[in-house]
Amino acid sequence: MKLDRSDIPGWRTDSQELAPGGPSPRGDVQVLRQAIMQDVREEIEKILSDARSRAEDIRAQAQAQANAERDAILQRARREAQDLRDQAVARAQMEAQTLKLRRREKLLGRCFAEARRQLASVTEWPDYAEVARQLVRDAVSHLNADNALVRADAETQKVLDANALAALSRELGVYLRPGEPLDRGTGVVVETPDGHRRYDNTLETRLARMQDVLRTPVYHVLMGEKL
Repeated sequence: MKLDRSDIPGWRTDSQELAPGGPSPRGDVQVLRQAIMQDVREEIEKILSDARSRAEDIRAQAQAQANAERDAILQRARREAQDLRDQAVARAQMEAQTLKLRRREKLLGRCFAEARRQLASVTEWPDYAEVARQLVRDAVSHLNADNALVRADAETQKVLDANALAALSRELGVYLRPGEPLDRGTGVVVETPDGHRRYDNTLETRLARMQDVLRTPVYHVLMGEKL
């Protein structure tokens, strides 16, 4: 607010004459000083009010920013904590699954090892002669030849004598004759006379071929589960 002396009651300008009985120069100065001080106080109050308002705005903005940063930090911390929990759970589940698989493989390994150990005793079964003939039939069907040698272990040779092979030859329409005895394994290996084609149908090889298929059902049986 800009104060003009002409606005002050009782103040005369240079172009005005002092009215008789009017205020004295000293009184005019006092009035002017009071008016100026009032004007200064109003300006100061306005400045202070504006400053307080700006300070409040700045404080509010700073508080809002601080709150936003705090919320962002908390949110990030929650996400990181959740990620750590998820990773820990996933790691624990993976370790548990790995341990379960190791135990399963160990159990299956013992089971199949015991099965292989007992294969040699199959020759003692009462119906092993028919088992041996079925091994020959299966091998011949895979070999797809009209002339073949039947190699067998010593015990299997006893049930696949000349008469048994002759009967199988007539049944299958394939000329079959004994080959060299097997030095290992139980069952038969059928091969062409030139040795270019052969089909291993020993019990050990059959178990190895079927092992992947048998793993799951055998494990369920071992666990006492129904198939």
